[in-house]
Amino acid sequence: MTSKLAVVVLAAGKGTRMKSTLPKVLHPLGGRSLVECALDSLATVNPSQQLIIVGYGADTVKAALSHRADLTFVEQTEQLGTGHAVQQVLPYLQDFEGDLLVLNGDVPLLRPSTLEQLWAAHRQNQNAVTLLTAQFPDPTGYGRVFCAEGNIIAEIIEHRDCTAEQRQNRRINAGVYCFSWAALAQILPHLKADNDQQEYYLTDVVKDLAPAMAVDVADPQEIQGINNRKQLAEAYSILQNRIKADWMAAGVTLIEPDTITIDTAVTLGSDVIIEPQTHLRGHTTIGSGSRIGPGSLIENSQLGTGVTVLYSVISDSTVQTQSRIGPYAHLRGQATVGQHCRVGNFVEIKQSTLGDRVNAAHLSYLGDATLGDRVNIGAGTITANYDGVQKHPTVVGDRTKTGANTVLVAPITVGEDVTVGAGSVITKDVADDCLVVARAKQTTIPGWRPSPPPTPTSGSARSPHLVRLDRPALPSRSILAPPRSKRPGGSATARCSSPRRR
Repeated sequence: MTSKLAVVVLAAGKGTRMKSTLPKVLHPLGGRSLVECALDSLATVNPSQQLIIVGYGADTVKAALSHRADLTFVEQTEQLGTGHAVQQVLPYLQDFEGDLLVLNGDVPLLRPSTLEQLWAAHRQNQNAVTLLTAQFPDPTGYGRVFCAEGNIIAEIIEHRDCTAEQRQNRRINAGVYCFSWAALAQILPHLKADNDQQEYYLTDVVKDLAPAMAVDVADPQEIQGINNRKQLAEAYSILQNRIKADWMAAGVTLIEPDTITIDTAVTLGSDVIIEPQTHLRGHTTIGSGSRIGPGSLIENSQLGTGVTVLYSVISDSTVQTQSRIGPYAHLRGQATVGQHCRVGNFVEIKQSTLGDRVNAAHLSYLGDATLGDRVNIGAGTITANYDGVQKHPTVVGDRTKTGANTVLVAPITVGEDVTVGAGSVITKDVADDCLVVARAKQTTIPGWRPSPPPTPTSGSARSPHLVRLDRPALPSRSILAPPRSKRPGGSATARCSSPRRR
C-alpha cells in the first residue's frame, strides 16, 4: 500500500460570474486567497508534489503564489474542462508512483482532516478512485453522483447534462478525487468530449476505473464552491463562525461575536478579550490577557501581553507588554511602542520607536522618530519630518519632556533630561539636561479693547457692519509692524517681495 501522494489544484478558470478582472481563485477570504485556502487544506497529507493548473490570468496567479516555493505551475492554455486540465500534468508525473489527489482551487472550506480521511479510505479499500461527496440541500450547479450498494459509484453526471428527474438526486460531486495514478495515467490520454459543452470531464474517467467509491463528507459546508459574490459572502460567514468557535473553545472571550471578524492567520493568547466591532486581520498576534476594542482594527501587527486597545487602528506595528493604545490612536508603518506606554487620544505614530513608559496622551504626530524611555510628549507635539522632498529623523533622549504645541523640526536630536517649553519650534539639536524655549516674545498692550458702538440716532443710515472703535494710541511701530520704506516723494509704503500683478 503506497504512502506517496501528489496533488493537482485546478485554478485555471476565469470565474465569469464573479464579474471581476481578478482571477476567481485570487479573491480573498479571511485574509487568504481562495486558492491559498485550498492549498492550506493539504497541511496534514504532506504531498510530495503540488501542481497548480493555471490558465486565465496565469501570470497574476503565479505572482500571487510566488512566496510558496513548493508549487509547480502547469499552464492550460485552453480551458477545455477538468479532464483536460489534469491531462496537462502527464509530462510532470511520468516517473511518479503513488496516489493523485485532485481538488478545485475555489473550494476554500475543506478541513485538512477531511482530505486525510479521504486518502485513508482510498488506501484502505485499495480503490482505483475515491470521490468526496455530500448530500447537499441545494445541489444546483453541482454534478450528481449515483451510487450502487456499498457506495460504489455507478455514474456521475454534470448538472447541465442531468435530466429533470436526475436533478432530484441531492448527492453531489465535491470535485475532490483521490486516484491511483497508475490506473488514471492509462485512461487519461483517451478521454473524450462527448457532451453538450464539448469539454473533457474528469468525471468521465470514473466509469472506467474500478473499484470507484464515494465517501460522504461529514459537514456539507466544507465543499461549498465559489462561483459568485453571494457564495463568497456565504463562505466568509461560515469561515468566521468556524474561526470564532475555535478561539472561544481555546479560552478567548468574544463579546458580541457577530460583530467581530478574525482572519485565519491571527493568533490569540489565553484570556484575550475582544470587544464588539473589532476586526483582526492578516498575520496579527495578540498576547495573553490583552483587551482589544471596542471599535478597533488591527492588521499585521504584534501585541504583547496585557495590552489595551480602544477605538484605534494599528497596522504593521508592534505594541509591547502592558501598553495602552487609544481611544482614537493610529499606529502604522512599522511603529514600535515599548512596555507600559500610553498612546492616547488622536495620536498618530508612523515608522517610529517608543521606549518603555513613554506617554503621548493627546493630539500628537510622531513620524520617523526614536524616543527613549520615560519620555513625555505634551499635547499637540509634532515631529515635522518632511521637508517637501524627503523624510528626516527625530531622536529624543530618555526622560525628556515636551510642552504643549511643540514642533521638532527634523533632522534633529534632543538629548536626555531635556524640558522643551510649550509652544516651542525647535530647529537645532539640544544637549542633555537643558531647558529649551523657542517661541515669539509675548507682548502685552494695556487698554487694547474695543469700546461699545454708539447708539444710532433716529434716521441714521449707518451700516450695521461698520463699528467705530475708540482705541488708545497705537504703540510704536517696532512692536506691531515691520518698518516701511518710503517711495520717492516722501510717501510711505510696505515693501513687497514681488512686483504687483496687474
